[in-house]
Amino acid sequence: MEAFGHSATKVFSVSQLNSSVKYLLEQNFFAVQVSGEISNLSHPSSGHIYFTLKDERAQVRCAMFRSQVQRLKFAPENGLQIQASANVSLYEARGDYQLIINQLQEAGDGALRRAFEQLKEKLAAKGLFAPEHKKTLPTIPSCIGIITSPSGAAIRDILSVLKRRFPTIPIIIYPVMVQGNEAKYAINQAIINANQRKDCDVLILARGGGSLEDLWAFNEEMVANAIFKSRIPIISGIGHETDTTITDYVSDLRAATPTAAAEHCTPDAQQWLGQFQAYEYQLAQLMQNKLQQHIRHLDWITKNLNQQHPGKRLQIQAQRLDELELRLKSTLQNQLNQAKSDLKAHQAQLWQFNPAHKLAQLRNCYTHLNSRLNSSIKNKLHENQQKFTLLSQTLNVVSPLATLHRGYTLTSTEQNALLSSSMQLNIGQIIKTRFASGSVSSQIQEVNHE
Repeated sequence: MEAFGHSATKVFSVSQLNSSVKYLLEQNFFAVQVSGEISNLSHPSSGHIYFTLKDERAQVRCAMFRSQVQRLKFAPENGLQIQASANVSLYEARGDYQLIINQLQEAGDGALRRAFEQLKEKLAAKGLFAPEHKKTLPTIPSCIGIITSPSGAAIRDILSVLKRRFPTIPIIIYPVMVQGNEAKYAINQAIINANQRKDCDVLILARGGGSLEDLWAFNEEMVANAIFKSRIPIISGIGHETDTTITDYVSDLRAATPTAAAEHCTPDAQQWLGQFQAYEYQLAQLMQNKLQQHIRHLDWITKNLNQQHPGKRLQIQAQRLDELELRLKSTLQNQLNQAKSDLKAHQAQLWQFNPAHKLAQLRNCYTHLNSRLNSSIKNKLHENQQKFTLLSQTLNVVSPLATLHRGYTLTSTEQNALLSSSMQLNIGQIIKTRFASGSVSSQIQEVNHE
């Protein structure tokens, strides 16, 4: 390369220079693992995050885009030690060298502990730990389901306790992995299967002790949701007494160990047998007392029956019945005789007021009045006919038509209004003149008002 300022030296623009440097960085540092402490963390509304990763001697700018941020299992904070998988790049607009973060995880065992606490807070806020959601365990289960490893010490301890405490309860084992990345899926599916089959009315979720990482399958959100949605009560018996997992908070009952879980879900057979024996003794005593009470009552009834034999009472009641029968017959006969007497008296009264005679008188009166009415109508009709004839003659005398027969006429307008004065006429007007027989129409040519 020639010296700076030589005429053959290529002159870069700033953008060209930054673009070339970016290309060199991305080609030579494709993927790196970097650990350090987060500082200057910012959360813009875009969903991306930006921060500085530093150690005691240096620092570098970092950017993590939203799609990767959404997959984080913890919330980044200032001062947190992390390990990042990143690509080296350059932000051309400012010429800043930076890391594009692809994956981010906390460094050391603290990462798991922090993820545990964050998930615990998240699920508590959703109400998964609330007491009102806890289901009641059956007093005596009809069948117990056990979700655990079939080869671990936990299953042997549980079976030993169940056999000792209540050996007659059926048991179903749902074998699952209890450690490793696939364990959460197996546990989740086992809980779903148990609810679908509905063979058990209580489930034990158990495994032996181990580190936080060993027990992590029981700290998965998937498993917590499956426990919460289960319609079958679940007892959590995970690890030793000092171990605590998310399933302990979500389960309907938390047992300190798998052995304690087996004790919680079964009653003590000997204790129940003793209680049954006590109930049996109390029941026998109650039955004996009740029997003695009925015997005493039967003796009292027998004595009263002997003192008042029902045969005697039947004789008295039979005699009383005969007496009432005779009184009834006598009363009925007297009432019948009285009714006959009353009937004869009413018949005599009815004959006195027989309407036949009155009806004959009224019929004769009707015939007489009808004859008089017909005669009066005829006379009145004749009288009115005579009056009509006289009035017709009088009307004919004064009728204008009679005047016409004497040579007079009637003159009217076309609208049949009679004319009595020349003042009612106009030149050219049409008038009608009526004679005793027939009429004529004429037109006015001259009007004389004299």
